[in-house]
Amino acid sequence: MHIHILGICGSFMGGIAVLAKQAGYKVTGCDANIYPPMSNQLEKQDVSFTQGFTADQVKLKPDVFMVGNVVTRGNPLVEEILNRGLPYISGPQWLAEHTLQGKWVLGIAGTHGKTTTASMLAWILERAGLKPGFLIGGVPENFGISARLSDAEFFVIEADEYDTAFFDKRSKFLHYRPRTTVLNNLEFDHADIFPDLAAIEIQFHHLVRTLPSNGQIIANGCDASIRRVLQRGCWTPVEYFGVEDGWQAKGAGRSFIISDKAETIGAVKWNLLGEHNRMNALAALLAARHVGIPVKAGIEALEKFSSVKRRMEIRGVVNGITVYDDFAHHPTAIRTTLEGLRDQVDGARIIAVLEPRSNTMKMGVMKDALAASLAVADRVFCYAANLGWDAAAALQPLGARAQTFNDLQQLLAAVVGNTSPGDHVLIMSNGDFGNIHGKLLEALGQFSEIPVHPRA
Repeated sequence: MHIHILGICGSFMGGIAVLAKQAGYKVTGCDANIYPPMSNQLEKQDVSFTQGFTADQVKLKPDVFMVGNVVTRGNPLVEEILNRGLPYISGPQWLAEHTLQGKWVLGIAGTHGKTTTASMLAWILERAGLKPGFLIGGVPENFGISARLSDAEFFVIEADEYDTAFFDKRSKFLHYRPRTTVLNNLEFDHADIFPDLAAIEIQFHHLVRTLPSNGQIIANGCDASIRRVLQRGCWTPVEYFGVEDGWQAKGAGRSFIISDKAETIGAVKWNLLGEHNRMNALAALLAARHVGIPVKAGIEALEKFSSVKRRMEIRGVVNGITVYDDFAHHPTAIRTTLEGLRDQVDGARIIAVLEPRSNTMKMGVMKDALAASLAVADRVFCYAANLGWDAAAALQPLGARAQTFNDLQQLLAAVVGNTSPGDHVLIMSNGDFGNIHGKLLEALGQFSEIPVHPRA
């Protein structure tokens, strides 16, 4: 069977391509934006893909076209498929029917931390010998691939609230029917799909309505939105984390203590940073516990966890300057990522380089929260091209610490000219950002001596 995937380089659709290929399907695809790590993963799996959505791709005559949610009406290939009456399906529906059927699905939902938490959970199950299948919106370094087919009972999936396809506006996670479900946190996001937080809460409520009574919800007890969702109706047992009368993770830096109702269960020493990752760890440990893995065994696995590509990934160190790549593109994720880095580097300078690239950020919905989210950084450089709002005005509260640029080369030159040995340069975008990471490392490597700039 031949599947042609529209939007194949998205983190979700690229993962489905891998699963289909591993299941023996012929897989091809197309996309508008093709860049690592997904393009590299597809090439390693011998999946061929085309740049663009040209109508002549119908000549490939696949058995079915799989349509990603990046594709809209007016897309030339979509219009040709519809006009010819050719068969098409969404990724989540195909996944539910061909991969998840009969599996014990462990779904990780929430605005932030889905990729990292799902990666942690899959790794805990792997270390316990359960060899789970998984589909994750990033590449866990412990596995080196974002998706894996398995004969095992368990399947870990990043359960995204984003819409399914242009012809199915339900959230993706409504297709998955998990038995173990993490509700990690809930904030307003995806302003291109949802008008407000209440609309997202409705989708989460619909998810809760699909969960079995013999399942388990692992819920962030500190999150008011999650509480509201569950108060609307819940038919599944709930275990809360992050609360005084439940599971907690307390510590700083690279170690913390896991406790249950003030009883210490164990200590984690690992390479990740920040309070947000400690909460992610709690969620993963409790989800694994639901399938029979003791928390202490989960802790041992977490100490061998190597994070996820593009989540505080060190891309290189040149002349004493460390360059990181991070996916953060929501003000909360930006703030928590910077705070975690500050805990690690203490008084060293942090240079934040931001591309507000997500649909929500481009719309300017989060602009008023942006300056506060970057407050921990010593210098801020923002790429403001293609925004429908004034980034310089939004960052004005940061004063001279912040600069905005519409030209990528000018931004790069400014970062190079304001960076010193010992600095930590955190680059944040949910796209490839013009390969600024590699260009910056190359530019910094050309200097035999770099001047020292004082902290702001």
